[in-house]
Amino acid sequence: MDVKKVVSKMTLEEKASLCSGRDFWHTKAIERLKVPEVMLSDGPHGLRKQDQTKENAGINDSIKAVCFPAACAMAASFDRKLIYEVGRAIGDECQHENISTILGPAVNIKRSPLCGRNFEYFSEDPYLTTEMAASHIKGVQSRNIGTSIKHFLANNQEHRRMSSSSEIDERTLREIYLAAFEGAIKDAKPWTVMCSYNKINGTFASENKRFLTDILRNEWGFEGYVMSDWGAVNDRVKGIEAGLDLEMPGSNGLNDSRIVQAVKEGRLDEKILDKAVERILNIINRYIENRKPDTKWDMEAHHNLATKFAGECIVLLKNEGILPLKKGSRIAFIGKFAEKPRYQGGGSSHVNSFKVENALSVVEGVADVTYAQGYDDDKDVVDEELIRQAQEAAKKAKAAVIFAGLPDSFESEGYDRTHMRMPDCQNELIRRVAKVQPNTIVVLHNGSPVEMPWADDVKGILETYLGGQGVGRACVDVLFGDVNPSGKLPETFPRKLQDNPSYLYYHGEGDRVEYREGVFVGYRYYDAKDMDVLFPFGFGLSYTTFDYSNLKLSSKEIKDTDKLTVNVDVTNIGNRAGKEIVELYVGEKNPNVIRPVKDLRGFEKISLNPGETKTVKFTLDKRAFAYYNTQINDWYAESGDYEILIGKSSRNIVLKDTVHVKASKMLPFKLTVNTTFGDLFERPEIARELKPLVDALKASMGGQEEKGAGSEAITEDMNNAMLKYMPLRGILSFGNVNITYDKLEAMVDEINKKLFKN
Repeated sequence: MDVKKVVSKMTLEEKASLCSGRDFWHTKAIERLKVPEVMLSDGPHGLRKQDQTKENAGINDSIKAVCFPAACAMAASFDRKLIYEVGRAIGDECQHENISTILGPAVNIKRSPLCGRNFEYFSEDPYLTTEMAASHIKGVQSRNIGTSIKHFLANNQEHRRMSSSSEIDERTLREIYLAAFEGAIKDAKPWTVMCSYNKINGTFASENKRFLTDILRNEWGFEGYVMSDWGAVNDRVKGIEAGLDLEMPGSNGLNDSRIVQAVKEGRLDEKILDKAVERILNIINRYIENRKPDTKWDMEAHHNLATKFAGECIVLLKNEGILPLKKGSRIAFIGKFAEKPRYQGGGSSHVNSFKVENALSVVEGVADVTYAQGYDDDKDVVDEELIRQAQEAAKKAKAAVIFAGLPDSFESEGYDRTHMRMPDCQNELIRRVAKVQPNTIVVLHNGSPVEMPWADDVKGILETYLGGQGVGRACVDVLFGDVNPSGKLPETFPRKLQDNPSYLYYHGEGDRVEYREGVFVGYRYYDAKDMDVLFPFGFGLSYTTFDYSNLKLSSKEIKDTDKLTVNVDVTNIGNRAGKEIVELYVGEKNPNVIRPVKDLRGFEKISLNPGETKTVKFTLDKRAFAYYNTQINDWYAESGDYEILIGKSSRNIVLKDTVHVKASKMLPFKLTVNTTFGDLFERPEIARELKPLVDALKASMGGQEEKGAGSEAITEDMNNAMLKYMPLRGILSFGNVNITYDKLEAMVDEINKKLFKN
């Protein structure tokens, strides 16, 4: 298809029609110009193709498919290669089912544990998020199927999600919320982007030209089309002008006619409409030219991949010598999730799994297991009889494994959680079983952090998140040691909800939601506060032990235009093979701006046999050291010392070294009479111009020192402090200098002209 030629032959009405969906899942066809319709489908952790053989295709059950681990679990793997492999599998399924684009991945930051859709998001950290998303996108698109990275932008709550305004300062946007999208869009080049429902700083995302065009296209180079989240359009004409190309689902022609009317009345330049149509047709064309409906895929093979991935995602949070369990021993499996696991989230990402393996059925033949239901998950009521049965089963066993977590009703698209607790009936069950069985392990199924009032009472805790349809087998494999757990937490588990940095402002007032915590999201806040947490970001145990050594930097001093290579050796000093996630953080020692103590800037997952050593290599560029400076509207790495921190979590730093970074250019600066001497001394080129006045002021202040035992050092410190924060105009009051205010201003002007001609 010659896209420009096709657009030139379209009527105004045809152009407008192409900018909205035919129905819930299809774009429109223009038969006379041989423009086909294509189908979109929900995702991103499995194909959710609605059954098209029935009426109301937007609300029917989806076809049978494979449910891979949800994003909350995917991120815990820290495994780029495996996520890519899952993306390829989903891409093949889409080719087979004639799906042009799968709607995902979802990369919104986990600002609060309360967000009802956290299970669909990767992390509280933008670097981990964007790396996971990029791998997923590359995997899907390697099969010539499009992705739609979502929800752009700052969609961090379900409460009033269609009308709330996320009020965020520029630096926070750039460092946290935009950064989650930026790396994936630049690196993986998704075919489409989905805009969110909410407003950003008062303007709906669907009509926000700054984000949809200025940043997304002009800064980041995005070349695909932007579609709306389903029902996210406010003003369709403003949306077209801003860069929103496709409205989904369609509005039965209503918004198409508004576009036509706006062009006819001269309120919308038809060239803008042409550009939107071109972008849509380019992506449709890309899919059609690479369409392979005869693509074969094996459901069982993809199920096995989902199971393998689930095992990589499981995080071992606690192990007091109880795990792995001994095969053949008598074990009590307790909790309804052992029989019917919660393995995926609700809402638009819900997959109609062709089969689900539960732990209770899989464990047959592995151990002598007795089962007790323990609780109901359809209501939060303590059932004394179910608890009694669970205690009896636990007493007779060598160990008890309690499968617990959050039921579907506790977290879902459409509403937020109101607290961070698990159901009371489950907490009570765990407490009571642990009283009669000291060897108790808890296996969690949840999409977001939970409080654990029983954490000190049990010997083992496994976090499976929402691990997909193979989570039951993956759990058993980890519990009995066939798989060595290697996942790590992609988010912090605070001890209580009130500790979360967004707690006071999360839902906002009315439709206005202020992000007052700024860049201090997740571990950035907890680490800066040195706050006790239940489990820190990046934490996860193994059945083996890893030793870190030989940290080497390629240089001890670099310019911000240089790259720094970091090498570290990791050795498996245990007696079984395992995988380790090596985390690299960077922290500026003495920043001149308010910054987190450290930021994740690299990670690698490696596999090691007992006694084996591997060298892990990281390459850091300017961005690893930079913050977003709103004075220059760009990333800036100021001159100074930066710590290179190698950790097993954000709280467990095992090796560190320091590199000095030299900024290639100074920040713009204008000298005024209110510039402090402290700021002046940081700019030697300016200080030299004012040296006579500075010397005179120092002499004058020094002459006022009190003499006497012990007073001299104190007075000198006091004078230094006073001088540091004194503005230049202080010379007039404290300096023995013959100068007027007008002469001081004239001197300042001359220095500015001399040193800052531009």
